Amino acid sequence: MPSPLCHALLRNLDLFRPLSDAQLSAALQGAAPCRLEAGAVAYAQGAPGAHFFVLLHGCLKVVQVTPEGEQIIVRYVNPGDMFGLACAMGQACYPATVLAVQESVCLAWPAAAWSTFTASHPQLAATALHTMGHRLQEAHQRIQELSNDDVEQRVARTILRLIDQSGLPTRDGVDIGFPITRQDIAEMTGTTLHTVSRLLSDWKQRGIIGGGGRMRIVLRSPAALARLCGHAPLPVDCAACLSCRAGPSAAVVPAVH
Repeated sequence: MPSPLCHALLRNLDLFRPLSDAQLSAALQGAAPCRLEAGAVAYAQGAPGAHFFVLLHGCLKVVQVTPEGEQIIVRYVNPGDMFGLACAMGQACYPATVLAVQESVCLAWPAAAWSTFTASHPQLAATALHTMGHRLQEAHQRIQELSNDDVEQRVARTILRLIDQSGLPTRDGVDIGFPITRQDIAEMTGTTLHTVSRLLSDWKQRGIIGGGGRMRIVLRSPAALARLCGHAPLPVDCAACLSCRAGPSAAVVPAVH
């Protein structure tokens, strides 16, 4: 049974906020807390889809290995996100590996409980459907980017997308919010480590990004990065939010709704 701390963390997540205390307690029935150290695997690609999860704290990345042996970072999982939804998609096995970027805490429910879980909590079922739809839309967008955008545009869009999903304001701009390597970005954008390193070094010299440390990226000028994307829509609901969160010192990106 989840601890009172897990209960408190859930209460602060948008996913569970609409539930009453009684509904929240009922939703937690059958859930087991799981703590992951950085680098630990929550589940592996091809393993039986035995559980579905909600991330309470930390950050996870979803990695898929292609038949050719190439590793691709599919997406990152943030607090409040549901993941491991193989059971909801009628899949017997997990289609990707999920591992912790940093120390993380999640809740796991048995896959067999999915039907009861969604029937008893229609708000959560609706959220799960919305989540899967959003991920499908993002996957289609990334395929389009791989087909139509040059590598600089793809890297720029990826950083803007990560900032929109996980960005944390700092004095120097907006931090992506979790440790990320240049190799990670290369795997997300279908390019090489050398190319990503060259682009980030150039952007740093131009003041578009700042020095956030070896595994950190701080976006200093969202507007400049947005211009590199060309005329295609930005991967954010309201790009101006990037500069609003960073404070008055950051540049404003034209809003795209």
